[in-house]
Amino acid sequence: MPKGTLYLIPVPLADNAASKSFTPYLVETINQISEYIVENEKTARKFLKEAGLKIPQSEILLHDYGKHNRESGLSEFFKGLEAGKPVGLMSEAGCPGVADPGADIVAEAHKRGIKVIPLVGPSSILLALMASGFSGQSFTFHGYLPIDKILRAKRIKELEGFAERLNQTQLFIETPFRNNQMLEELLKTCKPQTKLCIACNISADDEMVKTMSIADWKKQTPDLHKKPAIFLLFHA
Repeated sequence: MPKGTLYLIPVPLADNAASKSFTPYLVETINQISEYIVENEKTARKFLKEAGLKIPQSEILLHDYGKHNRESGLSEFFKGLEAGKPVGLMSEAGCPGVADPGADIVAEAHKRGIKVIPLVGPSSILLALMASGFSGQSFTFHGYLPIDKILRAKRIKELEGFAERLNQTQLFIETPFRNNQMLEELLKTCKPQTKLCIACNISADDEMVKTMSIADWKKQTPDLHKKPAIFLLFHA
């Protein structure tokens, strides 16, 4: 029996951003799938409804791939795919597999010889890079930096050095409730002439993407508390 296909389905990054995120192919695809592997069931059901799902939600099977559900192995997620069914993979927001534990599901699909098809959709990392004005030829995403203040300051200096020596954009994120502490550390640690872009609430109604020098950010420091943000460093 031929195996099914794993579709990687992007989810909007913010509330009220559905119209900016969906493509006709995405809507067509979700109406051919009745089984999903998802990071957050509530978000997934809301997304499917907004995207124009015609299949009754009661007929949709959702597998939660949260940390505790992955600890016992991944085989449970692949029964439908091994039986020839198409299955969708969804992150809580943005592109599955990018800064997302769904990458483990995708890796396992390749091991099992299952076809993987990524759909076009919003990635906060790429959208922030596009809007920053920084190098898109050479860039690195580092995920989360250390929580410890000393280690975090050391890492920031290291990334600033990479940006300067390699002419490379450095991207990283922080948990939204620690964004202000991250910004405070950046302003204290980086050189005045280093460029910092803050991309906050991308695709939301109150979206902010702004690039300035560290010296200029010190003159007008925004409140980023509990707002999803990406930080980008560059040395022009």
